[in-house]
Amino acid sequence: MAKGDIDTYQQDGQWKNRPEGNERATSRHDTKAEAEAAGREMAAERGTEHVIKKQDGTIGEKNTYPRSRDPREIPG
Repeated sequence: MAKGDIDTYQQDGQWKNRPEGNERATSRHDTKAEAEAAGREMAAERGTEHVIKKQDGTIGEKNTYPRSRDPREIPG
């Protein structure tokens, strides 16, 4: 992850968001959907990437904000 990218992950039964480089989570949520929404908003505000992990810790999804910064040439 690049400096400042937002990482959404599960730990101790809670879904959390943490900017890369921080030791502690910035927000905690009861559901993955709530954490994803908050993480998406944080990434969009900062103009960074949002990395959403599965329960097992593997990367499930990555989104770049703003979309124009995405280095991939994939539509949608």
